[in-house]
Amino acid sequence: MTDVLTAGRVGVDIYPHQSGVGLEDVTSFGKWVGGSPTNVAVAAARHGRGAAVITAVGDDPFGRYVRGALDDYGVDTRHVAVKPGRATPVTFCEIFPPDHFPVYFYGRQPAPDLLIDGFDLDAVRAAKVFWVTATGLCAEPSRTATLEALEARGRRGITVLDLDYRPQVWAAREDARHWVQQALPHATVAVGNLDECDTAVGVTEPRDAATALHDHGVDLAVVKQGPKGVYGDDGATTAESAPIPVAVVNGLGAGDAFGGALCHGLLAGWDLAKTLRFANAAGAIVASRLACSDAMPTTAEVEALLRETGDE
Repeated sequence: MTDVLTAGRVGVDIYPHQSGVGLEDVTSFGKWVGGSPTNVAVAAARHGRGAAVITAVGDDPFGRYVRGALDDYGVDTRHVAVKPGRATPVTFCEIFPPDHFPVYFYGRQPAPDLLIDGFDLDAVRAAKVFWVTATGLCAEPSRTATLEALEARGRRGITVLDLDYRPQVWAAREDARHWVQQALPHATVAVGNLDECDTAVGVTEPRDAATALHDHGVDLAVVKQGPKGVYGDDGATTAESAPIPVAVVNGLGAGDAFGGALCHGLLAGWDLAKTLRFANAAGAIVASRLACSDAMPTTAEVEALLRETGDE
C-alpha cells in the first residue's frame, strides 16, 4: 500500500547559483525536479514512506529527466503520464534572501499535469495519505479529475487539500475560492498560509481561519504564519510551533518539506505539537539549501536539528 499519494504539479526547477542578482546577470544554474505536490512525495520518501505521484510530463528530455530523478528519489512513477506534443514546464527563480524569491513559470499554457482527465481511483482509495492542491482545480480537465478523486476517496484515511494559491493560474481570487470550497468538504486536513486561507475562506486571522476551515468540513487545519510559525487545530487540541532560525539560502520548497514531514508525523500518530515541530524543522532545513526536491531532509537530519535547537 502506498503511504503518501500526491497529485498535481510537476516541472523542472532551474535555479541560479548566484544570489542577490537578477536573472539577467546570472551565469550558471542548477536543475532539479520541481512542483509542490511532487516535492511533497519526495519529502515523504526521504522519511521512509512509500510515496507516489499522479502527474504528467511532456514527451521531451525534461520529462525523461523528471521520471528518472523520481525513480532515484524512491518515488513511484507508475502514475506519471507522458503527454505527446506538450512541453514539461520549467520554473526559474531569483534569489534575494531572506524573503524575496520571485518565480517565473514557463510551459504551463497548459501544463501536462493540468491535462490529466482521470486518476487511478483504486490507488486513490488505497493510499494512507492522499494529497491534492488547489492549483489542480484551476483548469479542466484536471479540476474535474481532482474533484472526482476526492469524492471517490470519501474522506478515507488522511485526505489533504493544500490550499496552494498561485494567482498566475487563476482569473481571480474569487474563482479560486469557489472551487476550493467545492473540495474542502472532501478533505480531512487543510494546509495553507494566511493568504491562502484568505483565498479559501476569506479569513486571515489564524484561529478564525482554522474555525472557518472546520466549518467547511476539515478535521485538522494547519495555518502557516510566516515568521510567526505555524498554528494547528484538530478540533480537540491546538498547537503552535515557532519558526526555527536558519541562514536562509532559498525559501522555495520549505513548504513542501513541511508537507512531507507533516504526512510522516500524521502517519506515525504523533500528537499535534510534535508533528508541527518536526514539520517546521524540515522546512527550515530546506530554506537553508538551494534546491527544493534534492534538498529534502531525512528523518535523521530533522531530528538532529531539533536536538541542536533543544526543540525535541
